[in-house]
Amino acid sequence: MEETAKISVAQQKGGVGKTTAAINVAGALNQRGRDVLLVDIDPQGNATENLGMPEVYDEEPPTLFDCLTDAEMRSHVTEIVREHEEMDVIPSNIDMTAVEPELTLSRRSGEQLDAVLEYVADDYDYVIIDCPPNLGNLTDNALYAAQNILVPALAESTSKRAFELLYDHVDLLETDYEIEINEVGVVINRIDVRKNQAQQMVDWINQAYDDVPVWEIRERADIQYALESGTSIFEYNDEADVCEAFLNIAESLDSQFGFASPSDSEVVEA
Repeated sequence: MEETAKISVAQQKGGVGKTTAAINVAGALNQRGRDVLLVDIDPQGNATENLGMPEVYDEEPPTLFDCLTDAEMRSHVTEIVREHEEMDVIPSNIDMTAVEPELTLSRRSGEQLDAVLEYVADDYDYVIIDCPPNLGNLTDNALYAAQNILVPALAESTSKRAFELLYDHVDLLETDYEIEINEVGVVINRIDVRKNQAQQMVDWINQAYDDVPVWEIRERADIQYALESGTSIFEYNDEADVCEAFLNIAESLDSQFGFASPSDSEVVEA
C-alpha cells in the first residue's frame, strides 16, 4: 500500500466553502476506490453535522479534545472514529471550543494532531483534515500533520488578502518547524459566471497559481442540498455537473501522491 496522503483543507477566511471542498473531495476519492478518513478539527463541527452526525458533536468523552490535550488519551482516537457510507470520520465535539488555550500550554503545541493520527492514519489512503476558519493552533496542527494544503477560495476580491495572510502564516510555520508544506491545489468555490468580478478573480487566481492545479466549482444548489442530507454530491446526485470537477480533483491528487489509476472494479458504481 502507498504511504497515506494527508491533506489539510485550510483558509484563514470563513465562508469560502472549506467544509464543502473537504467533504466532496473525500467523496470523489471514495468514488475512485480510495479509503478516506475525514478529520473535523473545526470546533464549529460543520463537517460533522454535514455528514449526518450532529448527535456525535455532543457526545461524552473520550473525544478529539481529549486525544489532542492528553498524551495518555491519544490511542483512544480509535474509539471515536465513526463510519459513514463514503468515508470514516473523526468528528469534532463541543469540547473543541476550549482546545486552543489547552494546546498553547502543551509542550509541542503544533504536533499534537500528528501524534494522534499515528494511531489511525495507516488504515487509509487519504486523511483529509477540515480546519477552522482561522490561523490558530488547530490549523497549525493540521498543517504540521499533513504538510500538504488544499486551499479553498471564493471568486471575489477579498480572496487576495486571504491568500496573502495564509501564505505568510505557512512560511512562518515552515521556518519554525523546519518543514515544507506542499500546495496540492486551489479550489475556487461557488463561481457565479454571470458576475464579471467572479471571472476576473478566477483569471487572477489562475495567473497567481500557475504552478499548482486550480479547479473551478460552479455555484449549484445541489451541493448545499447534499450537505443538508448528510452526504457528498456523489450520493445526493451523481449526475450533477460539478461531480466531474470534484472527480478531476481526486484524479489529480491520486497522480500527485503516486496512487495508480483505479481499475474498473475499484471505481464505485454511480
